[in-house]
Amino acid sequence: MLKFILSKTKTLAVAALAGVAFFAPASQLAAAPLKIGYSDWPGWVAWEIGVKKGWFKEAGVDVEFVWMDYVKSMEAYAAGQLDAVCMTNGDALVTGATGKPSVGIVVNDFSNGNDMVIAKKGIDSVKALKGQTIGVEVGFVDHLLLLKGLELNGMTEKDVTLKNTPTNNTPQVLASGEVAAICAWQPNSGQALKVAPGSKAIFTSKDAPGLIYDLLYVDAASLKDKRAEWKKVVEVWYKIVAYMSEEKNLDEALVILAGRVGVTPAEYEPLLGGTMILKPDAVLKAWTKGEGLDSVYGSTKVVDAFNVKYEVYKEPAKTESYLDPSLTLEVLGKK
Repeated sequence: MLKFILSKTKTLAVAALAGVAFFAPASQLAAAPLKIGYSDWPGWVAWEIGVKKGWFKEAGVDVEFVWMDYVKSMEAYAAGQLDAVCMTNGDALVTGATGKPSVGIVVNDFSNGNDMVIAKKGIDSVKALKGQTIGVEVGFVDHLLLLKGLELNGMTEKDVTLKNTPTNNTPQVLASGEVAAICAWQPNSGQALKVAPGSKAIFTSKDAPGLIYDLLYVDAASLKDKRAEWKKVVEVWYKIVAYMSEEKNLDEALVILAGRVGVTPAEYEPLLGGTMILKPDAVLKAWTKGEGLDSVYGSTKVVDAFNVKYEVYKEPAKTESYLDPSLTLEVLGKK
């Protein structure tokens, strides 16, 4: 899953594209159908169920879901080619800082184990990493995960040495013995466990629930002009959530989800376990303002502080402007 906070190079690329989008005619943003970019994170692949079952047409909303690589989807959004895109709360801030802000209207899920700190054979805990070298892509979301793991074990970044490593190279780096541990998300984390005999996950996003939220972010102008249509999209999302909550639908759902990403249902099923798709009660809790990770507001503040500290961008973001629970509250009958 290519899910990360953009590197400075990527940020510049998005900034250039965003400049084009900023001056794009409003009519482009308002053009029908609603165009939504989505990629291979399980919480976003779930939209495919609504597509395959015809639930958007049934709801009376004209939507085109555009399947893309994650980075490409954000670049397309920044270029004004999409009305909305599926992003992490951290990446939405980065995209906004480079000139193309957005508003999160659906909290799909949070990472629940698919992001991992994986140690070589013989290291069984985060505390055992003291004095060791860790391969991690500095400034990316799993760097944030590592910092959280160190914090929960009474340690800081000063207790370890970081080796800046592209995430897609982490499996090979761990297998080579150059580092004691690596940080990666799926599928790289799963690959690392396979290629480094005896390695194990010693800290995962399941140990820090809410650190990495995944949302549907919409262009503010589109949201304003087509609010009724976006509400129907939200309604379909909760129809999907209800469908996936029923055990009897699991086999059919896996066929749809696995088909979208080109693997078998058996290969896809474990990925669902690493993604906590939020049911109505859980999502209402996530939308409640607070400072902790159980709130998307609190989580976004944590990511914002991380982005500033590691110079992903310079000034703190107005994080609340990136979040709008109103449509979810309406759909769930809470407003």
